[in-house]
Amino acid sequence: MNDTATEAPATMRAIAATAWGGPEVLAETRVARPEPGPTEILVRVHAAGINPADWKIRATGGFGPWGEPPILGFDVSGVVEAVGLGVTLYAPGDEVFGMPQFPQQAGGYAEYVAAPARHFARKPAGLSHVEAAALPLAGLTAWQALVETAGLRAGQRVLVHAAAGGVGHLAVQIAKARGAHVIGTASAAKHDFLRSLGVDEPIDYTTTDFATAVRDVDIVLDCYGGDYGTRSLPVLRDGGSLVTLPSPLDAPAPERGIRTGFTLVEPDYAGLLALAELVEAGRLRPEVDTVLPLAEAAKAHALGESGRTRGKLVLTV
Repeated sequence: MNDTATEAPATMRAIAATAWGGPEVLAETRVARPEPGPTEILVRVHAAGINPADWKIRATGGFGPWGEPPILGFDVSGVVEAVGLGVTLYAPGDEVFGMPQFPQQAGGYAEYVAAPARHFARKPAGLSHVEAAALPLAGLTAWQALVETAGLRAGQRVLVHAAAGGVGHLAVQIAKARGAHVIGTASAAKHDFLRSLGVDEPIDYTTTDFATAVRDVDIVLDCYGGDYGTRSLPVLRDGGSLVTLPSPLDAPAPERGIRTGFTLVEPDYAGLLALAELVEAGRLRPEVDTVLPLAEAAKAHALGESGRTRGKLVLTV
């Protein structure tokens, strides 16, 4: 008798959506542990970051397609458990962080994730797994929006909306590291935090209309949404750039030579390396607001949707 034929497949804990809806649809379950295919690695997840994309997808189903059951989560930090055929970049035991598969299912809210090796990079030694899990999606979003889409250069004036948020606080640090003058909007209670990140001009959006307080900006990064993008057009120099993250801009302004773009982040090995270099140089560090265990993913989503957090939320696995 072949004993292996009767062995049960390896399983793992995961948080899946039982339906699309509020935080209460998230529930712990057991699913088959993935196996790495060619060019893939299997990562034992130590921490999983939470992003607004997670709760927006949980509410509506997002981009899809999704597995059965759908396991949310894109940001992970952990240790390589096994490597697939052809992988030479990593070996079992290596510490890595990344944003695999976005916007398709990555399954980050789980004990293991299997994904292409180059959707990960080596975790900076100076970051814990919790901190590293807070970095990939928000950090890559900021990097791709500012550096690659807007072409950020030293000496430029940059306005970051929601500058204390997950993407915003990393965007501020990236802009400062590249020699920009940074203006950031946030409530007054968060201004000391903004200054600690390097913001040169904090603006309290609850008492001040940024559209009348700011002029001659080269780049606006809109992490907030709503009408902020349209309202930001007058503060830009002719030929400036407006990059929106929550949704595309309804009314671009080509007559002034203003470039507008909607950035949807992509897995990016080179971008992860750039972020890691900034971390190692002491120029970038993710702010973690709250850490909760994997089983409390629903609580973390509710906290994130409250809009009162600073920086990122992270689950430990």
